[in-house]
This record gives sequence, C-alpha cells and structure tokens, in this order.
Amino acid sequence: MIRLKHLLIEHRDNSFDHRLKLLKHSLQTAIELEHSTIPPYLYALYSIKTDQNLEVAHLIKSIVKQEMLHMSLDCNVLNAIGGHPKIDHPRFIPHYPGNLPGSVEESLIVPLAALSKQLLLDVFMVIEEPEKTVDGTTPPADGMTIGEFYAHIKKEICELSKMGNIFTGPPEKQLVTGFRELQNKGVYDEATALAAIDMIVEQGEGSDISPLDPEHELAHYYKYAEIYHGRKLIANPTPKPGQPAWVFEGHRIEFDAGGIYPVISNPNRQSYAGKPRITDLNLTFNSTYSDMLRKLHNVFNGQPDNLALALLSMQSLREQAQLLMTQEVVPGQTAGPTFDYIPA
Repeated sequence: MIRLKHLLIEHRDNSFDHRLKLLKHSLQTAIELEHSTIPPYLYALYSIKTDQNLEVAHLIKSIVKQEMLHMSLDCNVLNAIGGHPKIDHPRFIPHYPGNLPGSVEESLIVPLAALSKQLLLDVFMVIEEPEKTVDGTTPPADGMTIGEFYAHIKKEICELSKMGNIFTGPPEKQLVTGFRELQNKGVYDEATALAAIDMIVEQGEGSDISPLDPEHELAHYYKYAEIYHGRKLIANPTPKPGQPAWVFEGHRIEFDAGGIYPVISNPNRQSYAGKPRITDLNLTFNSTYSDMLRKLHNVFNGQPDNLALALLSMQSLREQAQLLMTQEVVPGQTAGPTFDYIPA
C-alpha cells in the first residue's frame, strides 16, 4: 500500500503558487532521499579492508559517485525553479537505523552496517529496486519505489509548466562540472528537468527492458545484485521462452567476508563513552563530513565552482573511517563513524 505523504498528488489549494511551493518541497525531499543512501553505502564500502574485495569495492564506489551526481541533478532542478537547496542543516543527515525520506520503501529500516550479502539483499537492493526487473526476479511490492517517487515529481513539473513558466531560477546556479554526465546538461526548462530526473531513475533502476543506464553502465540495483549472486550479469546467451533476457552467469565476483572489518552496527556517540581515542577519531570524521556538506551547500547556492573543495573533503573520509574501524570497541568488534552533524 503506497502512502503519498510528501508528494504532489492531491491539492486542497490548487493555486499555481501553492503547487510550485509544494514542488520545491518535494525536490528538497528528493535531495535528502539521495543523500540518505550515501552514509549507509559509505559505511559498507569503508568496512572493506584495504586491497581486499577489490571488484566489490569498485562497484559500490561507482554507486556512491552516482548518488552524489543524483543529489546534484536534484539541486539543479530545484535551483531551476527558483528554489534553494538546504544541505547545511542538522536535520539534513538522517538518523540510522531509520526510514528513507519521502515515504520511499516506508517499511524498510536502513542501518549503518558492515558489508554483507544479507545487507545487500535486505537493504541495498530494496532501496534501488525497480518496479520490474529484467533478471527474472520479482521485487516485493510493499512500498513506493524511488522511480515511483520521481514519477510524481515529473507529473507535477509537466502540469505546472502548462499553467505558467516555473523555470525562473538563475542559470549561473546550475552545476555543469565535476561529473561527466553534467557537462552541457544544466536544467533550464521542462525538457531538461525531465531528462535530469530520468537519468536519476535509470541509473538506479535501469528500464523495463534493460539493466543498463543511458551511459551503458549497469543500474545500481543490478550492481548490488551482482555482488550478492557472485556473478556478473550478462545477456542470456541461449534465451528460451519464459527465461529472463539477462542472467547472472558472467565471471565470478569474489566476496571474502574475511576482508571486511567487524564493525559495530548503528553506532552513536554513546557507543564510545569512556573511549577518548575513538571519540576523538569519530569527531574528526564527523567534522570532515559536516564540512563537506557545508561546502556542497555553498556549491548549490551560487558557488558551483567550489565543487572541488567538497570532493577533497570527501576523499579524506575513507582514511578517517578506516582508522576508526581498526579500533576495538568490544571484543571482536570495531568502531565506525556515526555520521553526526557538527556545527561550524
């Protein structure tokens, strides 16, 4: 059963201005939704020991990079309609374990946890699940997918565009650098806004007929499925009636559980009470992460040329997180970053 809170389906006030305000709110929620996947994905990525599970790490890293791209695309759309992305705020970072923003997959509780095949199946593949897969599996129909969430936003963009010009934001706030996909792809009108949203959905879910996005990369759902199944997804070499067009029969993807730090799940500040070194290391990580969010806030609020500074902050996070993950908290388990907001 899909509940539609935060979405633009029914309007008690159907005025143009009110609906535009609601659209801006939904796009801010979209930014928060894309960001909400990054801490759990990073936590799992950082739990991979250096020089271990290299192909797995590469797949997850490519997904995290695209989640940053999706945040950027949402910010471009919000800026294009005269909104103001809010990233530098204590409530921007969600609490873990917790739900995704926007009532997406609302029965799903997302944790911070070490990488495991169970985490991939129960959480990451659910976050990225398409309405229909091309690999013969049937995703559970127990909540709204990210694709459905964005479909409602697209619908409102189209309907509002018929009522008047909503693309009044300053073009100089568009981020068209930092990601190959953003080059010459700013958002200035209905067509470019819809294209930006389509890219987000296709990179996450693929399409009804292909697991590949427009750049011919596997969508996020299928990359996680490859790690889970331990095989590359390939076109079925001998398709028969009733069989899927794509099968996990490519080369093996090795996943060695021994190459994962035994980090605790869902740490918080109280987890490290009485452990000053771990507390200090966690504070360093959180300060760097919060600083990165402040820089991103500036990027999407009139300083797009400062993206490189934000990315430099992000590059520091892995080393800081993995230093934490070598620190034993209780016998057999090590620490992990809490992803708390630290004011400037």
